Amino acid sequence: MNEKIRDIAARIKGLRLLAGLPAEEVAKVVNVPTEEYEKYESGEDDIPVSLIHEISDYYKVDMTEILTGVSPKLHDACLVKKGEGLTVERYDQYHFESLAYKYAKRKIEPLLVTLDPSKAPELVSHKGQEFNYCLEGRMKVVVGKSEYILEPGDALYFNSQILHKMLPMDNKEAKFLTIIML
Repeated sequence: MNEKIRDIAARIKGLRLLAGLPAEEVAKVVNVPTEEYEKYESGEDDIPVSLIHEISDYYKVDMTEILTGVSPKLHDACLVKKGEGLTVERYDQYHFESLAYKYAKRKIEPLLVTLDPSKAPELVSHKGQEFNYCLEGRMKVVVGKSEYILEPGDALYFNSQILHKMLPMDNKEAKFLTIIML
């Protein structure tokens, strides 16, 4: 595992230890087996972004604090210039760039996502709702048993508790903006 993943794992473990909780209790709260949760805390396995969000909710800390070790400070406005978003390495199949990581107490999580045609994503689910807006390329979004084709300018809003995944089409990279309602 790379150093960023180990750092995130250490911060999550530190939050649990500061709260004086056993790993089993936190694993139960975030609905994963204890063994799997312990692998996340040790840095053995990469932690899904949806799980980081649940952990940040549970401990009442900003997700950015878990990802970077720094608390966001901005409250009125947050400018993130092109290419300066915070890279969030969660799944090999998706490249996430957080576009509001400096803003404290966000109610939404806007992410620029790049889909790599050489990688096949798995189905995921997480709390809340999700909005996807296709920027470049073509992509297929699978939500439950339904499939949607998005081209630049197309948008899809859905219940993200339903298993879903995004796939680039035409064997080409695709980019989209996703907004996750927290």
